[in-house]
Amino acid sequence: MSLADPSKIQKKKINPNLTRDLLYKAYELMCTAQRMAELYDEQREVAAKYVHSTSRGHEAIQLAAGFQLRSFDYASLYYRDESMLLGIGLEPYELMLQLMAKRDDPFSGGRTYYGHPSLKREGFPVIPHQSSATGMQAIPATGMAHGVAYLESQNLLKAEENPVVLCSLGDGSVTEGEVAEAFQMAVLKKLPIIYLVQDNDWGISATGREMRAMDAYEYAAGFKGMERMVVDGSDFVDSYLGVKKAIDYVRKKRAPILIHARCPLLGHHTSGVRKEWYRGEDLDQHKKFDPIEKLYDYLIEIGEEESTLVDICSKGCAKAESDFEKAKASADPDVDDFDSHEFAPTTVTEEKGNRTPKGAEKVVMVDAALHAVDEILKKHPEALFYGQDVGRRLGGVFREAATLAQKYGDERVFNTPIQEAYIVGSTAGMSAVGTKPIVEIQFADYIWPAINQLVEELSKSCYLSKGKFPIQSLIRVPIGAYGGGGPYHSGSVESTLLTIRGIKVVYPSNAADMKGLLKASFYDPNPVVMLEHKGLYWSKVPGTLEAKTIEPDEDYVIPLGKANIVQQASQDKITAGESCVIITYGMGVYWSKDASKSFANRVEIIDLRTLNPLDWNTIEDSVKKHGRAFVLTEEPLLNSFAESLAGRVQKHLFKYLDAPVWTLGAENLPAVPLNVDLEKMMLPSAEKVERALGELLKF
Repeated sequence: MSLADPSKIQKKKINPNLTRDLLYKAYELMCTAQRMAELYDEQREVAAKYVHSTSRGHEAIQLAAGFQLRSFDYASLYYRDESMLLGIGLEPYELMLQLMAKRDDPFSGGRTYYGHPSLKREGFPVIPHQSSATGMQAIPATGMAHGVAYLESQNLLKAEENPVVLCSLGDGSVTEGEVAEAFQMAVLKKLPIIYLVQDNDWGISATGREMRAMDAYEYAAGFKGMERMVVDGSDFVDSYLGVKKAIDYVRKKRAPILIHARCPLLGHHTSGVRKEWYRGEDLDQHKKFDPIEKLYDYLIEIGEEESTLVDICSKGCAKAESDFEKAKASADPDVDDFDSHEFAPTTVTEEKGNRTPKGAEKVVMVDAALHAVDEILKKHPEALFYGQDVGRRLGGVFREAATLAQKYGDERVFNTPIQEAYIVGSTAGMSAVGTKPIVEIQFADYIWPAINQLVEELSKSCYLSKGKFPIQSLIRVPIGAYGGGGPYHSGSVESTLLTIRGIKVVYPSNAADMKGLLKASFYDPNPVVMLEHKGLYWSKVPGTLEAKTIEPDEDYVIPLGKANIVQQASQDKITAGESCVIITYGMGVYWSKDASKSFANRVEIIDLRTLNPLDWNTIEDSVKKHGRAFVLTEEPLLNSFAESLAGRVQKHLFKYLDAPVWTLGAENLPAVPLNVDLEKMMLPSAEKVERALGELLKF
């Protein structure tokens, strides 16, 4: 600490926006945070068991922000924000429970890293789960602000005041492309969000000079409508006043602002990448801007006694030490609970409504989906629908959103920029504030930029927050080949999606299922990706006329995870051992129906309808009944979901099989060729299925 003689310093007046008690609290918590970091180093055998970062050097700006967030606000923090959590009102003990991965860790029950909060507690800001927060959190955070703005536009927001969203970012993360997507939407839609960039000029071992051509303040100038400000992140007074100004601006203007806060980095990057390995003279330079010493000097300048400050600091340190011992002695997680909260429970557990109401007309799949979304929007004002080209002018490239914007307004049904990551990742934030998003990726081939958000933000949230933050997100994805669509509009991606735990994957094959599954997916509190085959949308592909069905009524739902036996084999063929079952979905249903005409009464066809969760019971019963199984997919077969399923059948039902499990899929090529004759060579067809069935039924 500075040992300046207070008698030789002209006393300053306290800024009217600050109180003595506030300054005392800030100083005490800075000392607490400093002592926490020291303890983690001193007792590495306990604290270093799991990788962690601390806020050392960032205490001033973080406390300035934490003190000013209100219970009706929202925050998305980054992994160094422990002082902000202290400022919000969390106890060191609670943070240490996460540090040591203990049972009573209030954020995750020992499932995720230190400084990765997920908090839903009365009297505190809402802090949804986020990933390791190296830029990816900017999109869900902006989605929260987008959801708040939507609720305000519909007079649906129930809050004491205008909420703000705080998105905390390290400077190294701002170079992420997903941050640009977030900034773009924030200014495009004028969203009530504060981007707090804590700039310590370091990534891990790379400096700002190596990583960027400009700092975050300069970068944000390129986003027209983004208000900007600079604060000294090592100075509590400057930080507090700057954050206050930013919060006041966003509460009033309902528009985004970026705070660029320069901070020293006085701790390690993480406990696994230690400062002494490479910092050298740079660390000595950073120590000159220690926030604790700066606040100490300020308190002396305004007339505080050194003994008072010593007592305050001692109190903060003692709190850290006692809480550390208490956390060490606390219980570890119950290992039998390791797999809880993969999904939040759904209310749709059985088929309901009328699938074939009297007097109803037949509809094609795309219209069944359109009508389902229409009914949802009519019934649920908190629901909204967005994606590329789904807005008023076009209503979707497949007309799947035709008339919806005209009916419900441009705040509810709107176009996004070409930002697949934002389209998917924003639903995490939307869900956290109480909206119910339905979004669309225009083609399955375009989903790849969104995979990061789907994996890191959506899929893990329920599990890592121990059920506090399931993400209600319905993501519609047109998929599959349909005759000359070419290499970037014909792909199948279900196997990739099915490697992602924590999401559900649905794949309807007809209009009635489309409506029932879409409704159930909307009401499911988990992320659901709904794959919709473009070749079945209008039943124009030869052999797909049966995809056009009577339209179910408004109440019709099909529970996810329930397959449908769309064709039975006769009992006499089953008894004679002359039958088989085809397990398929999507276009495979129609190839199978056509191919099976050559094997009258010998082929049962299971339409899976949902690929995760999988209806294993129906598969198991059918394989046991027939003794021959055939798994059919439109994807290239090698290493696919179909091969995985065939292996599972082979492993678990081997003693019931009279033949190897047959598989058929597309040829193992990287893309679907444009020429229709080349496309036919690559893809399965009824003729190819018929030949394969002939081989299987010889056994």
